Amino acid sequence: MTGPLKVCVFVDGENLRHSIIGLFPGEFHKDDYLPKLARWNDFYSHMVERAVGAEASLLRTYWYVVQYVDFFPYRLPRYAGNPVDGEKLVQSLRQHSRKHRQSLGGISNAEARFSAAEEIRVQLVDEESRFQHRFDGWQRIQDGIAGKHRAIEFRRAGAIQYNTLEQRLGKEKAVDVKLATDLVLLHGIYDVAIIVSGDQDYVPAVQAIKDRGKRVVNVAFERRGGTLLPGGARRLNHVTDDRVVIPYDKCKELLRVTGPQT
Repeated sequence: MTGPLKVCVFVDGENLRHSIIGLFPGEFHKDDYLPKLARWNDFYSHMVERAVGAEASLLRTYWYVVQYVDFFPYRLPRYAGNPVDGEKLVQSLRQHSRKHRQSLGGISNAEARFSAAEEIRVQLVDEESRFQHRFDGWQRIQDGIAGKHRAIEFRRAGAIQYNTLEQRLGKEKAVDVKLATDLVLLHGIYDVAIIVSGDQDYVPAVQAIKDRGKRVVNVAFERRGGTLLPGGARRLNHVTDDRVVIPYDKCKELLRVTGPQT
């Protein structure tokens, strides 16, 4: 006798975060990383129920996030009173930042220029430490979610760039490769794969597991008012077997977003 369909959920972590930010503007702030009171097991179980049916068995949710932060500018020279190192620092700052290229270029006195560059370097090092602390906090949140929900596993891979000059995150690297690889390698344990992402880079992996007889479902989120969040890759939607839409009210109920996060 055939048992219930076995399902695994594969979550692109940054894609999900941006979806939550887009769903709840003014109620959820991106600096909070994830909703603090979310019912994550119920959230993913609801996806499975809508995609496959109430009798399906959710084996595990694999949640893909970055493992490291790469800080830019890379290998910023350390100025410690040596004129040679000081000139390297000045050149590095002028190379990577238009603002500093103009400000340092307007200082003709070498000693004053080095002093100004050193002040900038200290600010960048402080910003690097600040963001590293914030990133470490994200990982503690992940560990807390995984510890509380037995069927959720965070898988860390790759890195994301943080530009200390502009205080801005860049694109993550290698996380999508890890998700795509696991999607194929783990095909023997599930009947249905649910992908929470809009990244068309997953198309080859989806095609590979469909060739092994697996069903693949992509997830879309409905905004207040009924329209869907933008960003879903058209090619991914075309290659998956189905797309399930999670209603706005259900997202709000399960993620427990009730107002500005504190």
